[in-house]
Amino acid sequence: MMIFRKALVLAALLLICATTVAAPDAQRQAQLEHLLAQDCGACHGLHMTGGLGPELTRAALAGKSRDSLIATVTHGRPGTAMPGWAPLLSTADIRWLIDLLLQGYPAP
Repeated sequence: MMIFRKALVLAALLLICATTVAAPDAQRQAQLEHLLAQDCGACHGLHMTGGLGPELTRAALAGKSRDSLIATVTHGRPGTAMPGWAPLLSTADIRWLIDLLLQGYPAP
C-alpha cells in the first residue's frame, strides 16, 4: 500500500511539472514579439489580419481552444504553408506567443 501511495504522489508531481512551464524572460519575449511581427506577419499580415495565412486577430481566434492553437504552431498544418515551429521554439515560447495573440496582438 505504501508503494502505491509513493507512486501516486510521484505521478502527481510529474504531471504538475509537465504542465507548469515558465514564461520566457523579458529579453526572450522581445525576441518572440519580433518573430511574431516579422516571421508570422509575413504570412498572417503585419497586423495579423490575414494574407497567405488566416487572420490571427483576437476576434478571429475567439472560440478556438488554446491547446489546438499551440498544437498548430508546434506541429504546423500538413498540406499548407504553415510550418511546425517546434524545432526552433520551446514549449514556453509557443505558449507565450499564443497567449499574446489571444490577448489581442498587436494592440490597436
